[in-house]
Amino acid sequence: MKKLITVLMLISQLGFTQSREKQAEDFLLRQMKTQKIPGLQVAVVEKGKIVFSKSYGTANIPDNIPVDNQSIFAINSCTKSFTGVAIMQLVEEGKLDLMAPISKYIDSLPAQWQPIKIQQLLTHISGLPDILRIQENTGAGAFNEAKSWQKIIAMPMDFPTGDQFSYNQTNYVLLGKVITQLRGKHFTQVFQEKQFDVVGMSHTVFGDSRDIIPHYAPTYTFKKAIDGELLPAEKLTANYSEFPRSRRTGSGLNSTAEDMAHWVIALQEGKLLKKETLKTMWSPITFNNGKPTNWALGWGVNKFRAKHRAVGMSGGGRSAFLVYPDDDMAVIVLTNLGGSSPENWIEELAGYFNPEIPAADPITLLRTELDKRGYDKAMQVVEEARRKDPSFTPDENELNEWAYRVMSKDKNKEALELFKLNVALYPDSWNVYDSLGEVLLKSGNKEEAIKMYQKSVELNPNNKGGKQVLSKLK
Repeated sequence: MKKLITVLMLISQLGFTQSREKQAEDFLLRQMKTQKIPGLQVAVVEKGKIVFSKSYGTANIPDNIPVDNQSIFAINSCTKSFTGVAIMQLVEEGKLDLMAPISKYIDSLPAQWQPIKIQQLLTHISGLPDILRIQENTGAGAFNEAKSWQKIIAMPMDFPTGDQFSYNQTNYVLLGKVITQLRGKHFTQVFQEKQFDVVGMSHTVFGDSRDIIPHYAPTYTFKKAIDGELLPAEKLTANYSEFPRSRRTGSGLNSTAEDMAHWVIALQEGKLLKKETLKTMWSPITFNNGKPTNWALGWGVNKFRAKHRAVGMSGGGRSAFLVYPDDDMAVIVLTNLGGSSPENWIEELAGYFNPEIPAADPITLLRTELDKRGYDKAMQVVEEARRKDPSFTPDENELNEWAYRVMSKDKNKEALELFKLNVALYPDSWNVYDSLGEVLLKSGNKEEAIKMYQKSVELNPNNKGGKQVLSKLK
């Protein structure tokens, strides 16, 4: 009898596993069809093991090469989390102090740069000008790293250090210099020895479109215009990207979902960092006004909620991963379509393995409802949710980032509703007015855009970007 019960339990458990895998697979196939994603790779980790690893679609379209578990995808800004680990390894070894000024480790910096703390670089509250302003305007293969650096250090600060958040690559260029300086070898070699070799990540490499990478899945992008000429319909095009060596701490890695899953497992098991160090790395720091940052140390997609908290990163609108420390779980999604934005729907995928996760995330609930009912119902959905749960409040930064991703797909009407919702929810935030002004301007509503920018500058006199837009509009 005991043997029969055991067999029945095993069958029941197997049936559940197959059921959730089938549901997750159906969900992923729907996402691929809806968003026209050529190829996709997914891994889910539970309790230190990979419980779901799937590959779908086409890695290389011209040669019709299918995606398999060895297909290597660009992970873009997900690289920043690896940089966070590299920095925290130096902290553990007593070679680096997060609160120390950058000038302690790097010489010949502008006077305004010297007091910036390491943790402020990691969380993008440094106020530094973004080196992309120089490098992206020079044309493919045309920039000179040494000359670019001389130009960027001559530029003024964007805002006082610690006053506000502004995502930029200069922060991570400096972090790469710190790692190289303290290790006595280039940071790419440090990553290899201290992370990839330890974990066994044989399919994780630095590189861009100029490099020959075996099993590489090139990135594709839908374009509405080429060379300034509008196309009759969106066209799928090959994406070309260059990441100079100095910037590869921010966007230079390529990997597989399984490699990244093993990396997460190594983190969870203490093979790369101690548990206390993980706790520090996965926590926000504070702005000058005492409010917490939305970024952790190298980790930019964070859900600092009471239940099912999550930390992770997204990259290039094509890759994303989340680690759930309290649930001993992680989800990694890699695609080869720029603009597929798996960060939008990764928590829905996680829900097939833990149904409580999407229920704990207001943004996921809001997105799924608006996809069904229309984005003009945004405030109505929030009010309905609050009647059930008075604490229901979508996070300001997550809502803003989601709205920008929607706007990047030329869905200005939908993005406008999200930005308006953010203003209604956070009327004392200068940033929400700045963002609303941007979408109003893009939608052709100049007068209302001016009002929003004026309100933003009124709330934050250091909003240099808002002032520049107003001066142009007037």
